[in-house]
Amino acid sequence: MSPMEDPTDQFRLDGKVALVTGGSRGLGREMVLAFARVGADVVIASRKLEACEALAREVEKETGQRALAVAAHVAKWDDCDALAERALDHFGHVDVLVNNAGVSPLYPSVVEISEALFDKVIGVNLKGAFRLTSVLGTAMMEGDGGSIIGVSSPAAVQASPGEIPYGAAKAGMHNITKSFARAFAPKVRVNCIMPGAFMTDISKAWSDEMIAGLGQMLPLGRGGEPDEVVGAALFLASDASSYATGTIVKIDGGMVYGTD
Repeated sequence: MSPMEDPTDQFRLDGKVALVTGGSRGLGREMVLAFARVGADVVIASRKLEACEALAREVEKETGQRALAVAAHVAKWDDCDALAERALDHFGHVDVLVNNAGVSPLYPSVVEISEALFDKVIGVNLKGAFRLTSVLGTAMMEGDGGSIIGVSSPAAVQASPGEIPYGAAKAGMHNITKSFARAFAPKVRVNCIMPGAFMTDISKAWSDEMIAGLGQMLPLGRGGEPDEVVGAALFLASDASSYATGTIVKIDGGMVYGTD
């Protein structure tokens, strides 16, 4: 890079297409908006088509980028295949995939975890990410390459009795991140963001005591604001991270330490 070049240009996504699952709200929404603001066209996927369409309109009005809304239940293999096919047919290529869709239902006790709950948690958090990464990663390999980003959780590395299926799924996300990084090298980079406690719409269900506890437990003294995911997401999606693959990037206010 010559001294005259602007290093922030590495974070641009002009001419790229980014697909975000769980993209209509929370961290997914922030990533969709960020990608569009730096030049990417976007595919917004979630189970609720109306929410995806509303954000697509917002993206197009604010940024002028194209936005495709697609309803998809990523726990269903066929839905993943249909989502990938729709995105590729519409735009011709997908350059960035963010496997952000996630769910972590509460349960009264471990013996009361039903098969349906277990399958749902594994399906949404891991199965869908595996299938979309397989399909779109292969398309990226056959094309000009790309970047795939998983979204995990501290539950992947810090065991919790209240998040056993979820933690297992997110630990699996770490594994497939590293495995696909090798499977798709060198044309496709595969990395993962590990967010901590973020104050998205999900946090509205948290008790005042829980929120106060974050302030005491976390070195940064608070939960994350949704737009604080943007820096890590843009880094991993763009050429700014051109020498990073198989990496887990923690953005957790210091919650996790002593492990990856």
